[in-house]
Amino acid sequence: MRLSTKSRYGTRAVLDIALHGRNGPVTLKDMSRRQEVSRKYLGQIVNHLLTAGILESIRGPQGGYVLSRAPDSIRLGEIVRALDGSVAPSRCVDNPGVCERNAKCVTRELWTRVKESVESVIDETTIADLVARQKDLESLPP
Repeated sequence: MRLSTKSRYGTRAVLDIALHGRNGPVTLKDMSRRQEVSRKYLGQIVNHLLTAGILESIRGPQGGYVLSRAPDSIRLGEIVRALDGSVAPSRCVDNPGVCERNAKCVTRELWTRVKESVESVIDETTIADLVARQKDLESLPP
């Protein structure tokens, strides 16, 4: 199971804003340069995050993007679901009706446990956690 590039880049974008947005909005241009993601693709991702209420847009010459809430209240799971939807590794986990074997399927039970494990990690992890870890990594000697 892999997260899409949208979820990975979306997480990096929100983290970038948390790290660099303390003095004002972060521009798409700066975020794109730091994250090495095309401005166009990053713009599409940011639009989903705006719609999901994770980011806010500030218009004007000093405009850009800011977090809609404090970093400790934004969970990684929100970002992933806004960009990818469910983290279930199989459709039958969220939609038992897609398979007539679901009531007696041991693999469906396994896929459900996988989904629950992933959700546990991403729902426990906040942007503040990632900010703290990023600062720890940056303080390590080269």
